[in-house]
Amino acid sequence: MSWYSPWAFALIPVFVLLGAWAYYQSRKKSPTVQYSSLQVIKGLGRGWRTRVLWLPAVVLLFGVGLLILGLARPQRADTKVRKNVEGIDIMLVLDVSDSMLIEDMKPNRLEASKAMLTEFVKRRSTDRLGLVVFSGESYTRVPLTLDYKVLLESIAAIKISRNIKMGTAIGVALANGTARLKDSTARSRVMVFLTDGENNSGTIDPETALEIAKGYGLRIYTIGAGRDGDAQLPVETQDAFGRKVKRYQPIHSKVNDELLGKMASDTGGKYYRATDNESLKKVFTDIDRLERTKIDVNQYTKYAELYQPWVEWGILLLALSTLLQVTILRRAP
Repeated sequence: MSWYSPWAFALIPVFVLLGAWAYYQSRKKSPTVQYSSLQVIKGLGRGWRTRVLWLPAVVLLFGVGLLILGLARPQRADTKVRKNVEGIDIMLVLDVSDSMLIEDMKPNRLEASKAMLTEFVKRRSTDRLGLVVFSGESYTRVPLTLDYKVLLESIAAIKISRNIKMGTAIGVALANGTARLKDSTARSRVMVFLTDGENNSGTIDPETALEIAKGYGLRIYTIGAGRDGDAQLPVETQDAFGRKVKRYQPIHSKVNDELLGKMASDTGGKYYRATDNESLKKVFTDIDRLERTKIDVNQYTKYAELYQPWVEWGILLLALSTLLQVTILRRAP
Protein backbone atom coordinates (compact mmCIF):
# COMPACT_ATOMS: atom_id res chain seq x y z
CA MET A 1 0.00 0.00 0.00
CA SER A 2 1.24 3.50 -0.84
CA TRP A 3 0.10 7.01 0.06
CA TYR A 4 -0.67 9.49 -2.70
CA SER A 5 -0.72 12.56 -0.39
CA PRO A 6 1.69 11.82 2.48
CA TRP A 7 1.79 15.53 3.37
CA ALA A 8 -1.50 14.95 5.22
CA PHE A 9 0.44 13.20 8.00
CA ALA A 10 1.78 16.63 8.97
CA LEU A 11 -1.72 17.37 10.34
CA ILE A 12 -1.35 14.75 13.07
CA PRO A 13 1.00 16.76 15.35
CA VAL A 14 -1.10 19.89 14.68
CA PHE A 15 -4.23 18.03 15.77
CA VAL A 16 -2.49 16.66 18.88
CA LEU A 17 -1.39 20.16 19.90
CA LEU A 18 -4.89 21.57 19.35
CA GLY A 19 -6.37 18.71 21.38
CA ALA A 20 -3.96 19.30 24.24
CA TRP A 21 -4.76 23.03 24.22
CA ALA A 22 -8.51 22.36 24.19
CA TYR A 23 -8.16 19.92 27.09
CA TYR A 24 -6.15 22.47 29.06
CA GLN A 25 -8.73 25.20 28.42
CA SER A 26 -11.59 22.95 29.43
CA ARG A 27 -9.88 22.12 32.71
CA LYS A 28 -9.35 25.83 33.45
CA LYS A 29 -12.99 26.69 32.85
CA SER A 30 -14.58 23.69 34.55
CA PRO A 31 -17.62 24.90 36.59
CA THR A 32 -17.52 24.35 40.36
CA VAL A 33 -20.13 24.03 43.09
CA GLN A 34 -19.35 25.02 46.69
CA TYR A 35 -20.45 22.78 49.53
CA SER A 36 -20.18 23.52 53.24
CA SER A 37 -18.99 19.97 53.83
CA LEU A 38 -17.97 17.00 51.70
CA GLN A 39 -18.81 14.46 54.36
CA VAL A 40 -22.20 13.83 52.79
CA ILE A 41 -20.87 12.75 49.40
CA LYS A 42 -17.59 11.13 50.40
CA GLY A 43 -19.25 7.80 50.93
CA LEU A 44 -20.92 7.81 47.52
CA GLY A 45 -19.17 5.87 44.72
CA ARG A 46 -18.48 7.18 41.24
CA GLY A 47 -21.12 6.27 38.68
CA TRP A 48 -20.31 4.59 35.37
CA ARG A 49 -20.96 7.82 33.46
CA THR A 50 -18.34 9.57 35.52
CA ARG A 51 -15.86 6.80 34.79
CA VAL A 52 -16.27 7.06 30.98
CA LEU A 53 -16.44 10.82 30.57
CA TRP A 54 -13.19 10.57 28.60
CA LEU A 55 -14.79 8.33 25.96
CA PRO A 56 -16.16 11.05 23.58
CA ALA A 57 -12.75 12.72 23.45
CA VAL A 58 -10.99 9.41 22.62
CA VAL A 59 -13.58 8.53 19.99
CA LEU A 60 -13.15 12.02 18.52
CA LEU A 61 -9.37 11.52 18.48
CA PHE A 62 -9.62 8.27 16.57
CA GLY A 63 -12.17 9.70 14.18
CA VAL A 64 -9.97 12.66 13.27
CA GLY A 65 -6.99 10.31 12.95
CA LEU A 66 -8.87 8.15 10.45
CA LEU A 67 -9.93 11.24 8.49
CA ILE A 68 -6.29 12.33 8.28
CA LEU A 69 -5.31 8.86 7.00
CA GLY A 70 -8.09 9.06 4.43
CA LEU A 71 -6.85 12.51 3.39
CA ALA A 72 -3.41 10.95 2.76
CA ARG A 73 -5.15 8.78 0.12
CA PRO A 74 -3.97 5.21 0.63
CA GLN A 75 -3.67 3.31 -2.64
CA ARG A 76 -2.94 -0.23 -3.76
CA ALA A 77 -0.73 -0.48 -6.84
CA ASP A 78 -1.31 -3.33 -9.27
CA THR A 79 1.71 -3.44 -11.56
CA LYS A 80 1.82 -5.59 -14.67
CA VAL A 81 4.85 -6.12 -16.86
CA ARG A 82 4.34 -7.07 -20.47
CA LYS A 83 7.29 -8.45 -22.42
CA ASN A 84 7.33 -8.46 -26.20
CA VAL A 85 9.97 -10.95 -27.27
CA GLU A 86 11.25 -11.17 -30.82
CA GLY A 87 13.18 -14.45 -30.82
CA ILE A 88 16.02 -15.56 -33.07
CA ASP A 89 16.29 -18.90 -34.85
CA ILE A 90 19.85 -20.23 -34.78
CA MET A 91 21.09 -23.37 -36.52
CA LEU A 92 24.40 -24.73 -35.23
CA VAL A 93 26.38 -26.58 -37.90
CA LEU A 94 29.35 -28.62 -36.63
CA ASP A 95 32.07 -30.47 -38.49
CA VAL A 96 32.58 -34.03 -37.17
CA SER A 97 35.20 -35.24 -39.64
CA ASP A 98 38.28 -37.18 -38.46
CA SER A 99 40.47 -34.09 -38.36
CA MET A 100 38.35 -32.70 -35.51
CA LEU A 101 40.22 -35.18 -33.27
CA ILE A 102 43.49 -33.26 -33.69
CA GLU A 103 44.72 -32.18 -30.28
CA ASP A 104 45.90 -28.61 -30.94
CA MET A 105 42.88 -27.69 -28.76
CA LYS A 106 42.32 -29.39 -25.43
CA PRO A 107 41.40 -32.19 -25.29
CA ASN A 108 40.81 -31.99 -29.05
CA ARG A 109 39.03 -29.77 -31.57
CA LEU A 110 35.73 -31.64 -31.34
CA GLU A 111 35.45 -31.68 -27.55
CA ALA A 112 36.53 -28.02 -27.30
CA SER A 113 33.85 -27.08 -29.86
CA LYS A 114 31.20 -29.10 -28.03
CA ALA A 115 32.05 -27.32 -24.78
CA MET A 116 31.67 -23.90 -26.40
CA LEU A 117 28.39 -24.88 -28.09
CA THR A 118 27.09 -26.04 -24.71
CA GLU A 119 27.94 -22.71 -23.09
CA PHE A 120 26.40 -20.84 -26.02
CA VAL A 121 23.10 -22.75 -25.70
CA LYS A 122 22.99 -22.19 -21.94
CA ARG A 123 23.19 -18.42 -22.46
CA ARG A 124 20.07 -18.38 -24.65
CA SER A 125 16.57 -18.16 -23.17
CA THR A 126 13.91 -17.38 -25.79
CA ASP A 127 15.56 -18.42 -29.06
CA ARG A 128 14.98 -21.60 -31.02
CA LEU A 129 18.17 -23.52 -31.74
CA GLY A 130 18.93 -26.59 -33.83
CA LEU A 131 21.94 -28.77 -34.61
CA VAL A 132 23.35 -30.12 -37.89
CA VAL A 133 26.53 -32.21 -38.06
CA PHE A 134 28.54 -33.16 -41.11
CA SER A 135 31.62 -34.84 -42.46
CA GLY A 136 31.42 -36.34 -45.99
CA GLU A 137 27.62 -36.00 -45.69
CA SER A 138 25.29 -34.12 -43.40
CA TYR A 139 22.30 -34.84 -41.20
CA THR A 140 20.16 -32.99 -38.68
CA ARG A 141 20.57 -34.13 -35.08
CA VAL A 142 18.08 -31.64 -33.57
CA PRO A 143 15.61 -29.46 -35.52
CA LEU A 144 14.87 -25.92 -34.31
CA THR A 145 13.56 -26.20 -30.77
CA LEU A 146 13.17 -24.44 -27.43
CA ASP A 147 13.86 -27.71 -25.61
CA TYR A 148 17.41 -26.85 -24.60
CA LYS A 149 17.71 -30.00 -22.47
CA VAL A 150 17.31 -32.22 -25.52
CA LEU A 151 19.72 -30.06 -27.51
CA LEU A 152 22.38 -30.14 -24.78
CA GLU A 153 22.08 -33.91 -24.48
CA SER A 154 22.53 -34.26 -28.23
CA ILE A 155 25.64 -32.03 -28.23
CA ALA A 156 27.15 -34.08 -25.40
CA ALA A 157 26.59 -37.31 -27.38
CA ILE A 158 28.36 -36.13 -30.56
CA LYS A 159 31.34 -38.26 -31.56
CA ILE A 160 33.27 -39.16 -34.67
CA SER A 161 31.36 -41.91 -36.42
CA ARG A 162 32.34 -44.35 -39.12
CA ASN A 163 28.67 -44.76 -39.99
CA ILE A 164 28.66 -41.70 -42.22
CA LYS A 165 30.88 -40.92 -45.19
CA MET A 166 34.27 -39.46 -44.39
CA GLY A 167 35.39 -36.12 -45.76
CA THR A 168 34.28 -32.48 -45.38
CA ALA A 169 31.12 -31.62 -47.31
CA ILE A 170 30.77 -27.91 -46.58
CA GLY A 171 28.28 -27.33 -49.41
CA VAL A 172 25.97 -30.13 -48.28
CA ALA A 173 26.09 -28.97 -44.66
CA LEU A 174 25.35 -25.38 -45.67
CA ALA A 175 22.38 -26.52 -47.77
CA ASN A 176 21.09 -28.67 -44.91
CA GLY A 177 21.29 -25.80 -42.42
CA THR A 178 19.55 -23.51 -44.92
CA ALA A 179 16.74 -26.03 -45.40
CA ARG A 180 16.14 -26.01 -41.67
CA LEU A 181 15.96 -22.20 -41.51
CA LYS A 182 14.19 -21.29 -44.76
CA ASP A 183 10.65 -21.65 -43.37
CA SER A 184 11.39 -19.80 -40.14
CA THR A 185 9.29 -16.71 -39.41
CA ALA A 186 11.70 -15.35 -36.78
CA ARG A 187 12.87 -11.75 -37.16
CA SER A 188 16.45 -13.01 -37.45
CA ARG A 189 17.66 -16.32 -38.88
CA VAL A 190 21.24 -17.22 -38.13
CA MET A 191 23.64 -20.05 -38.88
CA VAL A 192 26.78 -20.71 -36.83
CA PHE A 193 29.04 -22.83 -39.05
CA LEU A 194 32.18 -24.45 -37.55
CA THR A 195 34.70 -26.49 -39.54
CA ASP A 196 38.42 -27.21 -39.55
CA GLY A 197 38.89 -28.17 -43.18
CA GLU A 198 38.25 -27.57 -46.85
CA ASN A 199 35.36 -28.75 -48.95
CA ASN A 200 36.38 -32.08 -50.47
CA SER A 201 33.15 -34.07 -50.60
CA GLY A 202 29.43 -33.85 -51.19
CA THR A 203 27.02 -33.45 -54.09
CA ILE A 204 26.41 -29.71 -53.59
CA ASP A 205 29.21 -27.23 -54.09
CA PRO A 206 29.54 -24.45 -51.45
CA GLU A 207 28.94 -21.61 -53.94
CA THR A 208 25.54 -23.00 -54.94
CA ALA A 209 24.54 -23.58 -51.31
CA LEU A 210 25.68 -20.05 -50.45
CA GLU A 211 23.47 -18.53 -53.14
CA ILE A 212 20.50 -20.42 -51.72
CA ALA A 213 21.27 -19.19 -48.20
CA LYS A 214 21.55 -15.61 -49.47
CA GLY A 215 18.23 -15.95 -51.23
CA TYR A 216 16.52 -16.79 -47.95
CA GLY A 217 18.15 -13.87 -46.15
CA LEU A 218 20.15 -15.95 -43.68
CA ARG A 219 23.08 -14.53 -41.74
CA ILE A 220 26.06 -16.86 -41.35
CA TYR A 221 28.82 -16.73 -38.77
CA THR A 222 31.67 -19.00 -39.82
CA ILE A 223 34.44 -20.37 -37.60
CA GLY A 224 37.68 -21.89 -38.80
CA ALA A 225 38.96 -24.15 -36.01
CA GLY A 226 42.55 -25.30 -35.48
CA ARG A 227 45.99 -24.45 -36.82
CA ASP A 228 47.00 -24.90 -40.42
CA GLY A 229 49.89 -27.18 -41.30
CA ASP A 230 51.18 -30.62 -40.42
CA ALA A 231 49.50 -32.24 -37.43
CA GLN A 232 49.13 -35.57 -35.70
CA LEU A 233 45.78 -37.36 -35.96
CA PRO A 234 45.09 -39.76 -33.06
CA VAL A 235 43.92 -43.20 -34.18
CA GLU A 236 42.73 -45.90 -31.80
CA THR A 237 43.70 -49.49 -32.58
CA GLN A 238 43.80 -52.74 -30.67
CA ASP A 239 46.89 -54.63 -29.67
CA ALA A 240 47.29 -58.39 -29.64
CA PHE A 241 45.49 -58.59 -26.29
CA GLY A 242 42.43 -56.60 -27.45
CA ARG A 243 43.42 -53.48 -25.55
CA LYS A 244 42.83 -50.04 -27.10
CA VAL A 245 46.01 -48.28 -28.09
CA LYS A 246 46.21 -44.68 -29.28
CA ARG A 247 48.61 -44.04 -32.11
CA TYR A 248 49.21 -40.96 -34.19
CA GLN A 249 49.43 -40.59 -37.91
CA PRO A 250 50.62 -37.51 -39.77
CA ILE A 251 47.99 -35.35 -41.46
CA HIS A 252 47.92 -31.97 -43.14
CA SER A 253 45.24 -29.67 -41.79
CA LYS A 254 44.08 -26.61 -43.73
CA VAL A 255 41.12 -24.30 -43.21
CA ASN A 256 39.65 -22.66 -46.31
CA ASP A 257 39.70 -19.08 -44.99
CA GLU A 258 38.62 -17.65 -48.33
CA LEU A 259 35.47 -19.78 -48.58
CA LEU A 260 34.45 -19.28 -44.94
CA GLY A 261 35.12 -15.54 -45.19
CA LYS A 262 32.91 -15.33 -48.30
CA MET A 263 30.11 -17.28 -46.63
CA ALA A 264 30.12 -14.74 -43.80
CA SER A 265 30.63 -11.51 -45.72
CA ASP A 266 28.03 -12.31 -48.41
CA THR A 267 25.32 -12.89 -45.79
CA GLY A 268 26.10 -10.07 -43.39
CA GLY A 269 27.79 -12.32 -40.83
CA LYS A 270 31.36 -12.51 -39.65
CA TYR A 271 34.27 -14.93 -40.05
CA TYR A 272 36.36 -15.97 -37.06
CA ARG A 273 39.56 -17.93 -36.78
CA ALA A 274 40.10 -19.91 -33.57
CA THR A 275 43.41 -21.69 -33.03
CA ASP A 276 43.09 -22.55 -29.33
CA ASN A 277 40.49 -22.95 -26.60
CA GLU A 278 40.68 -19.33 -25.44
CA SER A 279 40.18 -17.84 -28.90
CA LEU A 280 37.32 -20.27 -29.56
CA LYS A 281 35.65 -19.12 -26.35
CA LYS A 282 35.97 -15.47 -27.42
CA VAL A 283 34.38 -16.31 -30.77
CA PHE A 284 31.20 -17.71 -29.20
CA THR A 285 31.09 -14.86 -26.69
CA ASP A 286 31.19 -12.36 -29.56
CA ILE A 287 28.49 -14.17 -31.55
CA ASP A 288 26.33 -14.32 -28.42
CA ARG A 289 26.78 -10.55 -28.00
CA LEU A 290 25.94 -9.79 -31.64
CA GLU A 291 22.87 -11.98 -31.80
CA ARG A 292 20.78 -10.92 -28.84
CA THR A 293 17.04 -11.35 -28.60
CA LYS A 294 15.09 -8.09 -28.72
CA ILE A 295 12.89 -7.74 -25.63
CA ASP A 296 10.57 -4.75 -25.22
CA VAL A 297 9.33 -4.37 -21.66
CA ASN A 298 6.20 -2.30 -21.00
CA GLN A 299 5.12 -1.69 -17.43
CA TYR A 300 1.55 -0.78 -16.54
CA THR A 301 0.46 0.29 -13.03
CA LYS A 302 -3.18 0.54 -11.98
CA TYR A 303 -3.96 2.23 -8.67
CA ALA A 304 -6.98 1.33 -6.52
CA GLU A 305 -8.15 4.07 -4.12
CA LEU A 306 -8.49 2.81 -0.53
CA TYR A 307 -9.37 6.07 1.27
CA GLN A 308 -13.16 5.57 1.34
CA PRO A 309 -13.35 3.12 4.32
CA TRP A 310 -10.99 5.33 6.34
CA VAL A 311 -13.11 8.42 5.71
CA GLU A 312 -16.38 6.58 6.38
CA TRP A 313 -15.16 5.22 9.72
CA GLY A 314 -13.71 8.62 10.62
CA ILE A 315 -17.05 10.35 10.02
CA LEU A 316 -18.84 7.59 11.93
CA LEU A 317 -16.58 8.05 14.96
CA LEU A 318 -17.04 11.83 14.87
CA ALA A 319 -20.80 11.36 14.82
CA LEU A 320 -20.56 8.84 17.67
CA SER A 321 -18.46 11.25 19.75
CA THR A 322 -21.01 14.02 19.25
CA LEU A 323 -23.89 11.68 20.04
CA LEU A 324 -22.29 10.56 23.30
CA GLN A 325 -21.72 14.14 24.39
CA VAL A 326 -25.32 15.20 23.84
CA THR A 327 -26.99 12.09 25.23
CA ILE A 328 -25.82 9.65 27.91
CA LEU A 329 -22.52 11.45 28.61
CA ARG A 330 -23.96 14.95 28.53
CA ARG A 331 -22.39 17.29 31.04
CA ALA A 332 -24.32 20.11 32.66
CA PRO A 333 -24.27 22.93 32.63
